[in-house]
Amino acid sequence: MSNDKTSSLPSRRNFLASGSAFLALPWLESINPLFAASGLAKPPTRMIFCGVGYGFTEKTFYPTEAGTLDDLTEGLSPLERHKKDFSIIKNLTNVGATDPHGGSTSYLTCANVTGTPGKRFHNSISCDLLAGKQLGKNQRYNSLVLASKEENAGGHGKGMSLAWNEAGKPIAGTRGPVELYARLFGQLEETAEQRADRLNKKRSILDIVLSDAKSLDRKISATDKDKLNEYFQSIREVELGLVKDAQWAEKPKPKADRKPPEEGIEGEAETLLTYELIALALQTQQTSVVSYRQPVASVIKSMGMNYDPHALSHYKGSPTRTDANRLRDKKCTEMLAKFIDILKRTKEVDGSSLFDHTILSWGTNLRHGHMIKDVPAIITGKGGKNIKLGHSVVLPKEDTPLGNLWLTLLQQGGLPVDSFGNSTAVLPELLA
Repeated sequence: MSNDKTSSLPSRRNFLASGSAFLALPWLESINPLFAASGLAKPPTRMIFCGVGYGFTEKTFYPTEAGTLDDLTEGLSPLERHKKDFSIIKNLTNVGATDPHGGSTSYLTCANVTGTPGKRFHNSISCDLLAGKQLGKNQRYNSLVLASKEENAGGHGKGMSLAWNEAGKPIAGTRGPVELYARLFGQLEETAEQRADRLNKKRSILDIVLSDAKSLDRKISATDKDKLNEYFQSIREVELGLVKDAQWAEKPKPKADRKPPEEGIEGEAETLLTYELIALALQTQQTSVVSYRQPVASVIKSMGMNYDPHALSHYKGSPTRTDANRLRDKKCTEMLAKFIDILKRTKEVDGSSLFDHTILSWGTNLRHGHMIKDVPAIITGKGGKNIKLGHSVVLPKEDTPLGNLWLTLLQQGGLPVDSFGNSTAVLPELLA
C-alpha cells in the first residue's frame, strides 16, 4: 500500500468497496509502551458488547435446531467463513423488559426498570461497566462506551448508549468515529501546570457540590435521602474518574499513523470504521471493555433503501418490506463478519490475534416486530476458553433470563461474580 493511502482516509466509495477503512496495525512496541512496561506475560482478556436494535426476520435468520452450524440460514450466511468461531443462542429473554421500543434500556443491565407499580423508573449497572471495573482498572479507560447518534431512530429506547452506572443513570458515551478517534489519539495542547490546574478546578467544583449536598442530609425525607445517596454514589464515581485522569495525565496517548476520520461518515461505513477503532483501542491497551450501540436508520439508508427502521421491523404482511428486512439482516451479519476478520488479523505482542483474547457478544433487544422474548445472541471470540463455538445452542428452558448469559460471559472474562441482574444460573449449554 502506498504512503498516500495509509496517511489519509479513503473515499466512501473505496471504503465500501474494500470493506475496511483501515488495515489493522501490526504489533508495534513504539505504540504500545503501556503493555511493554506492564510486564504482562500474555495479552489480557477483552470484552465487547454490541447492540444492533430492531431484531431480524423470523423465518430466514434464526436457526431452529440445536447442533453444529453446518448449514447457515440466509441471514447468517455472510458469517460462513467464521461458522466454527461463533455460536447463536435460542430461548434467552430479557425478563425485566416490558417495552418493545425500549429494550436496550435494560439490555446490558437486566433490571426491572419499571420496578414496583407506582414507583419511579430505576435501572442498575450494566455488565460492560461492571467488567470494566476489573478488566480496565489499570488502563486509561475502564471501559469505552460508544453511543449512537440516532436519538429517535435507533430502535433502542432511552439513552444514547447501552451503558448505565451503579446508580442506574445512563452514560452518554462517545458518539461516532470522529469523537472516538479524538478520545483515543487526540493530544491536549497544555502544559503540566495547566493540566494540573484543570484537574484541580474539577475537584474544587466537586467539593462544593458535595458539601452543599451533604448539608441537606439532615433536612430531607427518607425518600429524598435515597435519591441523595444515589447522587453521592454518582459523585464518588466522578471522584474516582478524576483520580484516574490525574494518574494518566502525564502518560501520552498512543500515536496513530493516520489522519483523523472525516466528518459526515454514516451508516455502513460508520459502523465498519468504528469496528476498526475498537480493535485499535484494545490493541493499544487503552481499555479492555467496549460497549457499542450501533446505528440502525443510517445503515438502512446507506444500503439505498428508504425505510424507517421501525416500519421495516413490522415486515409481516408486506413482501416488499420482508425482502428489504432480509437484506438488512445480511448487511448486519456481513459487517459482523468483517469485524471478526479485523479481530483475527490484529496481532498481539505474543503473535496471537486479538480474536484469541476477546469475548464478543452481538445481539439485539428484540427478536422481531414487538416480540421481546427469545432475543438473538451471537457469541464469538476465544477469550473465554470454555465457551462453545460453532454451535446453534437451544436452551432447554424457554424465557431463560438474559442475565444468565451476561453472568456466564462475566465469569468467562475472569470476574468473580455469582449473579448479575435477573440471572438464576450460568449457561452450561454454552460451555465446552
